[in-house]
Amino acid sequence: MRIADIRSRLAAAGARPVHAERILRAWTQGHPLDHGPVAPEQFLPASLRADLPVLAAELDGLVRLRSEHSAEDGSSRLLLELADAQMVESVLLPRDGVCVSTQVGCAVGCRFCMTGRSGLLRQVGSAEIVAQVVLARRRRKVAKVVFMGMGEPAHNLDNVLDAIELLGTAGGIGHKNLVFSTVGDRRVFERLPQAGVKPALALSLHTTRAELRAQLLPKAQAIAPEELVALADAYSQATGYPVQYQWTLLAGVNDTDDELDSIVRLLKGKYAVMNFIPFNEVEGEGYRRPSRERCEAMTLHLYRHGILAKLRQSAGQDVAGGCGQLRARSLASA
Repeated sequence: MRIADIRSRLAAAGARPVHAERILRAWTQGHPLDHGPVAPEQFLPASLRADLPVLAAELDGLVRLRSEHSAEDGSSRLLLELADAQMVESVLLPRDGVCVSTQVGCAVGCRFCMTGRSGLLRQVGSAEIVAQVVLARRRRKVAKVVFMGMGEPAHNLDNVLDAIELLGTAGGIGHKNLVFSTVGDRRVFERLPQAGVKPALALSLHTTRAELRAQLLPKAQAIAPEELVALADAYSQATGYPVQYQWTLLAGVNDTDDELDSIVRLLKGKYAVMNFIPFNEVEGEGYRRPSRERCEAMTLHLYRHGILAKLRQSAGQDVAGGCGQLRARSLASA
């Protein structure tokens, strides 16, 4: 379901734009659909009030919780079932965040990611994306949404941008707290600057070497790392938000001194944050996580060269809940 479908449904039930906005505001913030400062019988048409229970049931059915896996870091991985029985994952993050999925599966095929193994099964509709945030808000406070779960947002651009627009307006989430994550696609750099709600950008770089990047991200758009950084930096300058670079650390692959020197060369003077994420081990992939000492040394090296760097952990590692792993286990046991 798309947000446009909800708006059409509301209009057919007698809602004027002001009524629709109140209902969408209530929904995106996790309240009952008739929630608002004025009593519904004094504000909403009778025909619309009569339709709200049916609509509420349909919206609640967009995503349903199948299982929850809490981790020691304060995060909680959620396995969600969509109305057609397909499954996606979202993550309740520490410090009032939620990570949502934008596709069932993914076509990029990153070698170190479980999600890509199944390929792309279908797009997640804009209303289904927002529904993941609604479900999270009914469980805890949400002030930040990252589009970094299953799927490549650039490959579902219309639905993702529609969801961002609604969350940044009716949903009341600050625009810089809406984080669009991508492996890099020219359409992203064309469309995001034109959007009414301009999200922050997270760019999955993983290496400064074009040939290695083609191996690790075999179906990502072929854009040289230098050009990707230049495009991301132009968006950063236009929005005033730092680019969040994502780098999954793979022992002996992209944790070398040469890579560090190239990161310094690419990011020196840029408004950027480098997020080093030690590999969340996936059975059968053959990659390993670097030692804690090596990860910390890499982070410190960038700091010493004037680049803000953070060493992060993929949420849910202690419950084997890396992105795509819950869904894969559920399918294997079915």
